[in-house]
Amino acid sequence: MPLVEDLLIARGVALNLWRSRMNRREVARRSAAAPKLAARSIRIAVYFADADVNLYQIRQWYGPLAALSKKWPTAIISRSPGAAIALMDESPVPTVYLRQVVELEQFLAEQQVQIVLYVNQNSRNFQMMRYSRMWHVFINHGESDKMYMTTNQFKAYDYCLVAGKAAIDRLSRKLWDFDIAKRVIEIGRPQSDHLVGISPYELDDRTVVLYAPTWEGDRAAAAYGSIASHGVALIEALTTTHRHRLIYRPHPRSGLLDPAYKAADQKIRSLLTVANAADPAAQHLIDTSVELGWQLVAADMAITDISAMVYDRLATGRPLVITRPVSAAAEVDGTGFLGDADWLEASDAADIVAVLDRVVASEDSRANLDRWVDWHFGDTTFGRSTERFHAAVDRLVAEWERHAELHSGDVDDPDDRDETPDDGDDEQVIRHR
Repeated sequence: MPLVEDLLIARGVALNLWRSRMNRREVARRSAAAPKLAARSIRIAVYFADADVNLYQIRQWYGPLAALSKKWPTAIISRSPGAAIALMDESPVPTVYLRQVVELEQFLAEQQVQIVLYVNQNSRNFQMMRYSRMWHVFINHGESDKMYMTTNQFKAYDYCLVAGKAAIDRLSRKLWDFDIAKRVIEIGRPQSDHLVGISPYELDDRTVVLYAPTWEGDRAAAAYGSIASHGVALIEALTTTHRHRLIYRPHPRSGLLDPAYKAADQKIRSLLTVANAADPAAQHLIDTSVELGWQLVAADMAITDISAMVYDRLATGRPLVITRPVSAAAEVDGTGFLGDADWLEASDAADIVAVLDRVVASEDSRANLDRWVDWHFGDTTFGRSTERFHAAVDRLVAEWERHAELHSGDVDDPDDRDETPDDGDDEQVIRHR
């Protein structure tokens, strides 16, 4: 019914405007109370234009950013008041909320930003990328074989920091006339050196299974989510064995667009709650926490969809099973790890116990895992990826200084300003479908 949909959309817009106004007031209060950044102190900026629904993309970088800031002072630029509040609470480096482009320009005039890091492909990144006297560097929010990892948008950045040889191979095959040797730098997975959190259950002899599905996706080609197709059946099976403990960690956007997907997510939560009531020793967990780290290493087995969680888990070198998308249109790159992975078909979800037991016992699965860990991440010795990340930043700072010297005689153009108005309000409006 078009009229009902229009009314719901209008209601969402109104709520969004009210929420943004309240959030802006709170950000203004916090900003006034926070210590002011010293002029020309910030050398690295992380640009995050998204609303708080996508904070998971930057949260995984908190540890690496904290370590980096010890050498190169770093700050996060937020364009969303809701996200800014969360970042001010959580981030180990300073957060500045810059609502309007003129505020962004003022910040850059006051600081000495040499490198801007981007964790996603938000269209508003281009409001930052117009500034020429700094390196714009894509660091992404995970290693993955999703179509997202080979988009032509990589070419928009001066440099891209990637995990390893798999990413190099992926970009070489997909992107035409892209200077990989110059613009792409391998750093491994520095997040693996900063895994955080402590498992919130008592240790016993149960097999811990992490089920970390992605969301339903916003188009058929990216429909990798398994909650509705696999999730309910596998949760039902694993909660009846009395020898498994489930950590259910759904994607923050699960059910955002598809009511059936949301209903399946709620069913899984209910199943785990009922299972815990019947058997308190099971200690099944519905994990919606900010922290990601302990889950990856605590789980004896992981079940994931095609997403960055595959590679977060892969970096630990521990066994995993990947759900096969039921959408025929979902793009699956079978040339990399996915071509060798242990897959779970939707039709086999109810037999998940047998599938997991088979994978754990398989020597071939173990050998494949070791080989692909090296291909995707290189040396995973603790601390090595952090060293490579810092070396990449050192290299880019040195390159910035070289170019600054070459262009020291250039005259600034006082009219080189962004004339496009922008109020910076991008709090999410959910359209009801």
